[in-house]
Amino acid sequence: MKTRVHPPTPAALRRLAAALRGGELVALPTETVYGLAANALDARACRKIFTAKRRPANDPLIVHVTDLRAAEQLAEFNDAARILARAFWPGPLSLVLPKRPGVPAIVTSGQATVALRSPAHPLARRILRLARVPLAAPSANPFGYVSPTTAAHVLDGLAGRIPHVLDGGACAVGVESTIVDVTDPRRLIVLRPGAISARELRNALAQRGESVTVGSKPREQTLAPGLLDQHYSPHTPLNLVAHAKPKGDPNVGVIFWRKRRSRAARAATNQFVLTESGSATEAARTLYAVLRAADARGFAALVCEKAPAGAGALGEAINDRLRRAAGKRRRG
Repeated sequence: MKTRVHPPTPAALRRLAAALRGGELVALPTETVYGLAANALDARACRKIFTAKRRPANDPLIVHVTDLRAAEQLAEFNDAARILARAFWPGPLSLVLPKRPGVPAIVTSGQATVALRSPAHPLARRILRLARVPLAAPSANPFGYVSPTTAAHVLDGLAGRIPHVLDGGACAVGVESTIVDVTDPRRLIVLRPGAISARELRNALAQRGESVTVGSKPREQTLAPGLLDQHYSPHTPLNLVAHAKPKGDPNVGVIFWRKRRSRAARAATNQFVLTESGSATEAARTLYAVLRAADARGFAALVCEKAPAGAGALGEAINDRLRRAAGKRRRG
C-alpha cells in the first residue's frame, strides 16, 4: 500500500472526508497528537485501525466528535459530563460515559462505556464537519511506541500500512488528552492526566454548583486507551531519574528537563533537552520528538529527567507518559 501525504487544502480535506465516509483510514493532526481516524460507526473501518497499528482488541478507542450535541448521540450524558464538555470542549479532555447502542463493540472493546472528546485542532474539526460522522482515532503509530506529533512521525511507523496522512504541522499540546471517567456523576476519576488538571475539573463543576469528588485511582478495567503500564515506549530501554548527570557513558543517551548552561554539556553528542526555558508547555510539545530522536541514535540505554515538582498539569502528564515509557526494558 502506498501512503499519500496530503497538504491541508480545501480539495484535499474534501477528499479525505470522503475517504473516511467510505471506510478508509486517515492519519490527521489534533492539538494533542496525530490520530489514526476511521468512521466510528463503521465496525469494519475501525477494525482496520487495530490491524494497521497491530493494536490488541482489548484496548478501546477514543471517539472524536464536533460538539456536545454530537456526543450525546453516542453516550448517555449526566449533568457533570455536560458541564465539563461545555467548559473544556473543544479541547484536550476525553469523557468516559455509558455508550449508546449505535457505537460498535470493537470501538469500546466490548465494554459498556465509550470515551469521547471534541478536538480543538482546526483541521480535525474541519474533517469532522466534512465527513459528517464521528471518528475513532487513537494515536497514529505502531501500538505501544512513542506517539506521533508530526506527519513525519506517522510515516516513520505506518508508511505502507495506511493510505492517507494529512500534514497539519506539529501538534500544539504534544501529549494525549486528559481522560476522566464520568460514569458516576458524584465521583469522577482521572484515568489519564493531561493538559487539563483535576483542579480545573473541580473548579468548573463548582462554578455550576456541583460538589463532586475528583480522584485519580484507576478502574480495574481498561476503560480508555493509553492506560497500560507499558506504553509510549522507545525501543531503547528508558530509565527515569530526578536529576541526570551531564557527563557519563557516551553509549547512554541523556535527556535533561532543561537546557544546560555549561559548554561541556552543550557540546555533548549524547545529550538532549526537553525545554530551553523550563516551560512545561514547551516540554510537552517536544517530549515525543525528543524521545524519537534519542531512540534513533542507537544508544544502549536512555536516561531521562522527570518533570520537576511545580510543573503543573502538563508536568504530571509528562511524568505519566515517561513512567509508562520506562516500563519497557528490552528492545522489540
